[in-house]
Amino acid sequence: MIQIFVFPIHCYKLFTIVKLSVRKHYETLIHLYPLGVYAVQVLTKDFFLYLSKNKALNRAAQNWGGNIAAGKIVGGLDFPSSIKFIKELNEEGLSVTVDHLGEFVTSYEIARERTDECIQTIENIAVQGLDSQVSLKMTSLGLDIDEKLVYENMTRILDTAEKHKIMVTIDMEDEQRCQKTLDIFKDFKQRYTHISTVLQAYLYRTEDDMKDLNQYKPFLRLVKGAYKESAKVAFPDKADVDENYKKIIKMHLLNGNYTAIATHDDAMIDYTKKLVKEHQIPTTQFEFQMLYGMRTVTQKELVKEGYKMRVYVPYGNDWYGYFMRRLAERPSNIAFALKGMTQK
Repeated sequence: MIQIFVFPIHCYKLFTIVKLSVRKHYETLIHLYPLGVYAVQVLTKDFFLYLSKNKALNRAAQNWGGNIAAGKIVGGLDFPSSIKFIKELNEEGLSVTVDHLGEFVTSYEIARERTDECIQTIENIAVQGLDSQVSLKMTSLGLDIDEKLVYENMTRILDTAEKHKIMVTIDMEDEQRCQKTLDIFKDFKQRYTHISTVLQAYLYRTEDDMKDLNQYKPFLRLVKGAYKESAKVAFPDKADVDENYKKIIKMHLLNGNYTAIATHDDAMIDYTKKLVKEHQIPTTQFEFQMLYGMRTVTQKELVKEGYKMRVYVPYGNDWYGYFMRRLAERPSNIAFALKGMTQK
């Protein structure tokens, strides 16, 4: 528990370099923390998103706080150090997907380094016999630099994935990169088997995207969505997002496609259980997915109930930004994360 108090105090010292208004928000966190998780949840989504993008705090976390996160909310600072945690999850009946943290790459050299690292990870998974897939973002391979570069890098990765029969999931990013991401997925899906992608329920376009993708019989991970988007492209109200999430879960399952329901929301989990029972959908056609370090008890319970449960295990130096984005997604994630970090 001491680690949880030390890191906020350390970050507070760094806030002398940011705007006074943000510092006041952070003082609210320091004062509210002793009152418990519920009080911390009053902090806004915008605040956590701001923290995730603060360069000074990211640098401090990378230099100072890696030991706090490793084995708690991320597997480790590199893939080899994450292997022992992946094996522990596998031994408990939990499947895994790993993701090297770090996106929005702006250098050809770094994009190629990320590609090499991903290839090495796939080969390590095969050698170690891990029950693990790989997730990656197109911006980490150079989407914002050169689309030709992305195709070159992705081809190398998928050639390796096909060789070892390891699924590679293209994570979805913000709405402005959505179409490019789906175009890349559709192109590669015509030539490779071990590739999947993600659709986000909070975007208006998602139902149409699902209809368009159905011809490829894709493995899709369905999520609510984590990026801050305009009401012009995304449902602003949670109730509407929830209803659309249910709609796309039902659509994809009834289309007969493999579906990953990635959520911590009990209501969505229960909805899926009732849906598959009603339509006699076999457990081999879907899986649940949750984040590493959050809702660990629920993850194990789902396995005991006979469902496939996959844990998203990120690794890398960019753990701080990842952690803040997860807290911004949903207030209850604060509770899940703090429990995970204090119970390990």
